[in-house]
Amino acid sequence: MTKVLIASNNPGKIKEFKDLLQGFGADVFSLKDLGITTDVPETGHTFHENAALKAEALAKETGMITLADDSGLCVDALNGEPGVFSARYSGPEKDSERNIDLLLHKLKGVPEEKRTAHFVCVLALSRPKHQTRFAEGRCDGIITATRRGVGGFGYDPLFLIPERQETFAEMGEAEKNQISHRARALRVLKENWTSWTGEA
Repeated sequence: MTKVLIASNNPGKIKEFKDLLQGFGADVFSLKDLGITTDVPETGHTFHENAALKAEALAKETGMITLADDSGLCVDALNGEPGVFSARYSGPEKDSERNIDLLLHKLKGVPEEKRTAHFVCVLALSRPKHQTRFAEGRCDGIITATRRGVGGFGYDPLFLIPERQETFAEMGEAEKNQISHRARALRVLKENWTSWTGEA
């Protein structure tokens, strides 16, 4: 079984990865599982750059196949904000509630039809002495005027899927994991899993 390190300390994200990677024939570890405290600064200007920085640094440190993602919310009315700064939108503390408050403040008075947005997820798979591979997923939605739902994490209470009339935080994990940006990126990863990891 392929051993894979998830280069993240985000509990919600790690749980999604472990759920979504179940069918890959992979033995999945988080940084916490292995007692790794390395924190790779996200100094890139794009999702691809940040994902690669994390995956390559941890693969080099551990010698393991490492999967990192950089994902974020891009709001059209705010010219793509918060984008790569999604987790740190309101400051370096990565406070989800403050991030949501800031986003709602910036969108105050913007009508629903102009509150379009999309989540992006870029996965970087790094294997020591091999080229880093990328898989990308996108999910389109609308930013609600108030929080809705108690599930998920991050901006999930604001991200409405129009055809379902539910936010990510209102739908169950199983439903979210069928349509989310991360699920779509992982489908691309799954299609290339054997060749990218070097294992049948």
